[in-house]
Amino acid sequence: MKNKVVLITGASSGIGKATAEAFAKKGANVVVAARRIEELQALVKSIEAMGCKASAIKTDVSSAKSVEQMVAHTINTFGRLDYAVNSAGIEGNFGSVIDLPEEEWDQVININLKGTFLCMKYQAKAMLKSGNGGAIVNIGSVNSFLGFPTGSAYVTSKHGLIGLTSSASAELAPQGIRVNLLCPGVTKTPMHDRLRGIVGDDLYDKGLIPTIHLQRAGSPEEMANAILFLCSDGASYISGSTLTVDGGLTLTM
Repeated sequence: MKNKVVLITGASSGIGKATAEAFAKKGANVVVAARRIEELQALVKSIEAMGCKASAIKTDVSSAKSVEQMVAHTINTFGRLDYAVNSAGIEGNFGSVIDLPEEEWDQVININLKGTFLCMKYQAKAMLKSGNGGAIVNIGSVNSFLGFPTGSAYVTSKHGLIGLTSSASAELAPQGIRVNLLCPGVTKTPMHDRLRGIVGDDLYDKGLIPTIHLQRAGSPEEMANAILFLCSDGASYISGSTLTVDGGLTLTM
């Protein structure tokens, strides 16, 4: 991946941040995007300290204009786009399908599902224009398969990514752009910490963790390794697929 270019959304923390660092270690030039520019700038400094090149851009993935500017920034900075990782996402506020406000639904869908669509739209345009092919990895969740009470907006947004990824692959893979979906299980990220705060330590430790075959949460770095694989030449015959990295959680559900 030396001198290749990767664009990562949601890179200010969690899986996105770990993925940016993992690509940098492989020699890639990295563009990181998120809403929190201060965290992105700190990440850029950390990557540059490794002797690698990186650039940050503040981005709202629910805005077509912002996403278009993000991709243009990538091309203007590094001249090409080889890999894209669409990691931006929120859990939103959980609530009964009866009581959930429409604006809460819209916010989650606009970022998690519409945002991924917009990112692929402009990322694929740039990749096709270069003629070098590429790989796109979208980030779903075990909730791309599993629902839970009060999670209708989040679960719907993650379920939708399966269809979006499959359809995009059918269109883009014949033109040399592979598109896949990574579905992480319980992973130690800021979102994970908020989840633990909601369910409580006792239910988390005695109810959730024992359902995972590996009996632990995953790390952002483990998810990043799977993303690297899906972008690599080692995954050259993988497109339109869903890779579930959950320690065996979904097999017990």
